[in-house]
Amino acid sequence: MSPPPSIEPSERQPGILVARGDWTLAHAATLLALLEAAPESAEDIDGRDIGRLDSAGAMMLSRYAVKVGLGLATVEVQPAYQPLTGTVQAICENPRRVRRTDYGFREMLARMGFAVEDYTREILALVGFLGLTLKTALGVLLRPARFRLTPTVHHMEQVGLDAVPLVLLLSFMVGAVIAFLGATVLRDFGAEIFVVELVGIAFLREFAVLLTAILLAGRTASAFTAQIGAMQSGEEIDAIRTLGLDPIELLVIPRLAALLVMLPLLTFLAMIAGIAGGLAVSVASLGMTPEMFITRLHETIEVRHFWVGVSKAPMFAMIIGLIGCLEGFQVQGTAQSVGERTTSSVVQTISLVILLDAFAALFFMEMDW
Repeated sequence: MSPPPSIEPSERQPGILVARGDWTLAHAATLLALLEAAPESAEDIDGRDIGRLDSAGAMMLSRYAVKVGLGLATVEVQPAYQPLTGTVQAICENPRRVRRTDYGFREMLARMGFAVEDYTREILALVGFLGLTLKTALGVLLRPARFRLTPTVHHMEQVGLDAVPLVLLLSFMVGAVIAFLGATVLRDFGAEIFVVELVGIAFLREFAVLLTAILLAGRTASAFTAQIGAMQSGEEIDAIRTLGLDPIELLVIPRLAALLVMLPLLTFLAMIAGIAGGLAVSVASLGMTPEMFITRLHETIEVRHFWVGVSKAPMFAMIIGLIGCLEGFQVQGTAQSVGERTTSSVVQTISLVILLDAFAALFFMEMDW
């Protein structure tokens, strides 16, 4: 049976305390009792007679030394236990100071400055990546044999065909909601018939292309970033360069071409689905017949609204493709970096799409198109 721990004044020098026994976790209750009965002060603690010492005993010895006005560094123990007491002292008697966050005006300006600098770097990187992509695309156009058709068709399937059900469903439901809200408001003025113009113009000019771009920003841009980021993390991009191939030509151009082809087509399908949603609500709630709705739509909606909406699709496709691929190339090589860059690509793409759509709406309004 191991001897219990004890600490008593020395017979020769009462100011020095002598620790004996086993200072281990098995004697935790005895150690707590010794700590409670500790004197207010002592000149020194002699721990050379301690038989066994573990981390729990070293921690209690440290608390005892602090309570009598000393520190664990002043306690002399057997050489085998000195690394343990040194580690416990560093943890228990020298806690790290937690830096308090300064929420003052200067710190606010500093954080704003860092954010502006970071956004500026992102914009410059995007502009530079756009120039590099256009240069590579021009080289591919001059040498069409270098265009990779098979990857392009594969990405067209992933970007376009696989997204058709989701685009149709959401566009149909949004068109139905717009028609229902418009009918609710216009009913007070006896002008429910104008729901046709509301749904038609809204989807032809704005909602179809915007909904499609936002869906692809969340679905496709994140996929591009994750795919290229995983390749960057696995050093496959470096292997492509080592083989003498151009990563932009191999990875970016097929994805960008697929988006440029499929986003206008998806926008057209979204227009049809949104107008179909408005037609369904008009037939179900407003007493119209499908023939009345289609005739009214044909008589009042001009084809320029369609071209205004479709003209935004290539611009949004460029934004989605460029940001998605650029964020993938900026992955640092860890799984956490892949997740951060994927999130960043989605946020940047959606924000930029909405911002450019607002500017385009103002431009077309001022031009009376």
